[in-house]
Amino acid sequence: MIEKMMRYSFALLSGEADKFLKDLEELGVVDITRSEKPVDEASARLSSEVDNCRKAISYLESLNPEEAAEIGKFTLSPDGNISDPLALFQEILPKERQLKTEIGELRNNLEEARVWGNFDKGKIEELEKLGLRLRFYKLPKKSYNPSWASEYAIQEIADDGRHVWFVTVSDNPDYSFPAEDIPAPDKDLSTLEGILADKEGNLIACKGLLFSLKDYIPQIKDRSDKAMSKLQRYLADAGAGKAAENHITTFEGFAPVEEDKRLCEAFDAMEGVIYLKEVAVKEDNPPIKLKGNWFTRMFTVLTDMYGRPEYNEFDPTPYLSIFFLLFFAMCMGDAGYGIALIVIGLLLHRSNGLKDIAPLVITLGAGTFVIGIVMHTFFGYDISTASWVPSWLKKCMVTGNIAGFDANMVLSVLIGILHLSLAFILKAIYATKKRGFLNSLGTWGWTLLIVGGVIVGGISLTGVLSSTVTKWIIIAIGILSAIGIFLLSDIHRNPLKNIAPGLWETYNTATGLLGDVLSYLRLYALGLAGGMLGKAFNDIAAMTIGDGGIGFGWIAFALIFLVGHSLNLAMCCLGAFVHPLRLNFLEFFKNSGYEGKGRVYRPITNKQNL
Repeated sequence: MIEKMMRYSFALLSGEADKFLKDLEELGVVDITRSEKPVDEASARLSSEVDNCRKAISYLESLNPEEAAEIGKFTLSPDGNISDPLALFQEILPKERQLKTEIGELRNNLEEARVWGNFDKGKIEELEKLGLRLRFYKLPKKSYNPSWASEYAIQEIADDGRHVWFVTVSDNPDYSFPAEDIPAPDKDLSTLEGILADKEGNLIACKGLLFSLKDYIPQIKDRSDKAMSKLQRYLADAGAGKAAENHITTFEGFAPVEEDKRLCEAFDAMEGVIYLKEVAVKEDNPPIKLKGNWFTRMFTVLTDMYGRPEYNEFDPTPYLSIFFLLFFAMCMGDAGYGIALIVIGLLLHRSNGLKDIAPLVITLGAGTFVIGIVMHTFFGYDISTASWVPSWLKKCMVTGNIAGFDANMVLSVLIGILHLSLAFILKAIYATKKRGFLNSLGTWGWTLLIVGGVIVGGISLTGVLSSTVTKWIIIAIGILSAIGIFLLSDIHRNPLKNIAPGLWETYNTATGLLGDVLSYLRLYALGLAGGMLGKAFNDIAAMTIGDGGIGFGWIAFALIFLVGHSLNLAMCCLGAFVHPLRLNFLEFFKNSGYEGKGRVYRPITNKQNL
C-alpha cells in the first residue's frame, strides 16, 4: 500500500540553509523536493564521484578471494597504507585492462612466432646488406606446390597439415613468386616470451594492488556516503526558493504521516526555522513510499521497473507479487528446476553483489517446485505415472483433458480470465475514488458486464443455476451494463451523445480483450516447451547407457543430463521472467488503468544504500 505523506513548508535565513539540511539528514526521513539530476558543474562533479565510488565498490567486491590468495597483495606505499584508494583504483584498473588486452594480442602473436622459432634478426639484416632478400610465406596446404623447391630457393619451416610456412631467398630485386608474401616476423620466439612474461608480471602486480584495495571498501563507502549527502544538500539548496533579496530560503519536503510527531518535535527545537504542515494531496506530487510485508517487498523492484503509482493510484505490488510468482512458476513448470533455483538462491546469499535478490530467487524456486508438482514434471520426467509418487500427491496434479483440450492449457486461460477480472474490478474501484461513483458509471458498466458475466457463467457451469435463470441474469447484466456504457459514461452531457463513444469503446474492448485472454496461453506453451526439451535431453542421455553396465555410458549420461538441463534451466528462466512481466505490465496494468507515473520516496540522509 501507499503510505500517507505530510507536506512541510520551511522558511529560514539563507545562511542557515546548509545547517538545516544537515539536521534533516540526521532525521533521515524528509524528502526535500529537489532535482534528480545534476544542475551544474559542481553537482555533476559530486554525482560523478558517487558513481565512481559505486563502480569501484562493485568491482572490488566481485574479485575472487581464491585468486587473491594465489596472487597476494601489494602496495605502492612504504608504510602499507593507501591515502586515496579511489584514485589508486582509477589509476590501476585501466592499466590492468590494457595489460589484459596486450597479453591477449601477445599470445596470438606468440602462437604465430612459435612456427618461425628463434632466429637472429641481425643476421637477416646482414644478408640484406649483401643483396639477399628473404621473403616469408604462409599458404594453405592445398595451395602449396612441392615442385617449387626445384625452381626457387625455398626453405620449408613448418607444416601442420593445414598450412605450410616457408621462406624464399633471392638476390634479384625483380624477383617474383606465385604467392603473396607476409610481413617478416618482428621478433623471434624467445623475445616475445620475455615480453609476455614481463607483462604477465605487471598484470599480477596490478591485480595484487586491486586485491589490496578490498580492505579499503569501507573507506570508499564512507566517501560515497559523504559525497551523496553533499550532493543531496546541494540539489536541495539549488531547488529551494529565494525571497527577500535572497536573504530568506524556502524548502518543501515530504515525510510519512507516522513520523509527524517526531519531526515536529525536531523542527520546534531548530532555531530560526519556521514551518507549516498539512496532509499531502495528489496535486502536491508527493513522493511514493510503498509499505508492505516481507513477501511483497521482494517484488517492489518489479513495480519500479514499470513505475511507482501516483498518490491517488493503487499499489500494484501485492497483485504483482502473487501473479508474477504464479506465472513464473507455470512458465518453468518443473519441480526439479524449482529445487535448482532454491539451491542457486542459497548460494547467492554468500555473494556480496547479488545477496539482495537471493530471497526472491528462493521464493520463485519454491513456487516453481509447488507448481511443478501440480504440472507433474520433475527434470523433464512425467511423475504422474511414477509408481514411487504417493497417491495423495497425484491427486494434486492437473492431468487429462477438459472439453477436449489439455487441462493445463485450460487452466492457463482460466487464470488469465481471473487476472483480467481483477484488473477491471481495481479499475472501477479506483476510478470511483478519483472521480466519484456517478462519474465512473461507464467503467462500472464494463466491470459488471465482464466480471459479472464470468461469475454467472462459472456458476452456471456447475449446474447450480438453471439455464432459464442464467438467461435472465445475463439479460439483466447486459441491460445495466449497456446503460452505463452507452448512456451514462459521461453524465455531464446528453446521454445520446455518449452512444458513439460507447460503440467505439466496445469495438476496442471486444477486440483487445480477446487478444489479452489468448496471451495467457503463453503460460501453458512455455511450460510445455521447457518440459519437452527437458524430456528430449533425458532421452538423449538415456541412449548413452546402453545395456546398463557400469562404464563410460553412465559418465556420458551424467554429462548430457547436467549440461542439457542447465541450458534448459537458463532458457526457461529467461522466458519465465520476461513473459510474466509482459502479462502484468501490458494486460493487467492496461485493463486496470494503472499508469505508474509517481516518483520514488528518497529522503535526504547520511546513510546511503549502495
